[in-house]
Amino acid sequence: MRFAFKTANQNTTWADILAVWREADDIELFESGWVFDHFYPIVGDPAGPCLEGWVALAALAQATRRLRLGAMVTGIHYRHPAVLANMAVTIDIISGGRLELGIGAGWNELESGAYGIELGTLRERSDRFEEACQVLISLLSQEVTDFSGSYYQLSDARNEPKGPQRPHPPIVIGGGGEKRTLRTAARYAQHWNFSGGTPADFSRKRDVLHAHCADVGRDPAEIVLSAHVQLEGDDVAGAAASAAALGAEGLDLAIVYLRPPLSPAILAPLAEALAPLA
Repeated sequence: MRFAFKTANQNTTWADILAVWREADDIELFESGWVFDHFYPIVGDPAGPCLEGWVALAALAQATRRLRLGAMVTGIHYRHPAVLANMAVTIDIISGGRLELGIGAGWNELESGAYGIELGTLRERSDRFEEACQVLISLLSQEVTDFSGSYYQLSDARNEPKGPQRPHPPIVIGGGGEKRTLRTAARYAQHWNFSGGTPADFSRKRDVLHAHCADVGRDPAEIVLSAHVQLEGDDVAGAAASAAALGAEGLDLAIVYLRPPLSPAILAPLAEALAPLA
């Protein structure tokens, strides 16, 4: 099993996020780091402070040398996929080819409604997400993109320069919708993230994903399987036990979710607890 970490960019400071990432960059066990993409805190008081994820990623790309990095995951309705494609290429270049492009259909009604950003029904979200995946992949890999969909229309569209990862940065799709999201992941993702639940829940969703892969002619081995693992306080043994239980069901990458208050001091004992599972 491989390991990563995620810093919730809510109810914290840039200094604390930066300290954790710099420490993790020197610990080989952690292969990647992740932020979330929300404008309001999603745990606790929604009126609390929350730093914007993609701006943070650009800074973290400069502040680290080794870690792969991404947002887990970006609600596609927040930014037009053509804008997001330009952002992704730029961070891929800044990081020297370390970006993982995490995307999802979107779910947060509170912040979407507050900002007047159209979220839509579940079906509309899934339809829009399917189109956005096609637009992103084309803009990241093709010289010119033409696209005529219900949500997005592009004509002779360019996105230059391309990033160092070819044909494009890995597409990471988060979500567990069994009819639509997992089918979209089977078609387009190099990495699928299970946001949380029991090992049995993970196992069921994995099997649904693999069934969709069979339907679309995709080798399921091409898709990395990851899941969030919660770290409660300093209970590194508990986090390791949770990772081990998911690993027994075929998990490839355990992403340990670090909650505020963030401290780099937790990383060494966490890595020690996880190392026997690697």
